[in-house]
Amino acid sequence: MVRPTKIRRIENVPNIELFKPAGIPNSKLEEYILTYEELESLRLKDIEGLDNISCADRMNISRTTFQRILGSARNKVAKALINGSSLRIEGGNYKLAKRKFRCENCDYELEKPFNGVRGKELSCPKCKEKALKRTE
Repeated sequence: MVRPTKIRRIENVPNIELFKPAGIPNSKLEEYILTYEELESLRLKDIEGLDNISCADRMNISRTTFQRILGSARNKVAKALINGSSLRIEGGNYKLAKRKFRCENCDYELEKPFNGVRGKELSCPKCKEKALKRTE
């Protein structure tokens, strides 16, 4: 019996969903699908520069699974660049990570997705104070 696939944790979903060579209609291009977790693996490893153990921990998966996802992502990106193909970002088996905060002033609790905004930059939607403390 096959073990069920573990849901991968990602920290953001990009606004852009398609990359393609300029001047060529997408209908004439071969298309590769890059899943959200493959894109997350590239971001963690190649942009944040984390080691494989840290990347796997952040995505809540094993090191071998992370390595397999990263290898697949790099293969698709390389093929798209070398062959002049389009690269669509969509789908996968993921859950968007969220951070939880509590206002120290009024005890209001809120969740925010990871999107580059730091907790100290946020204000409480209830009392408008900048007294949010991260709880998770």
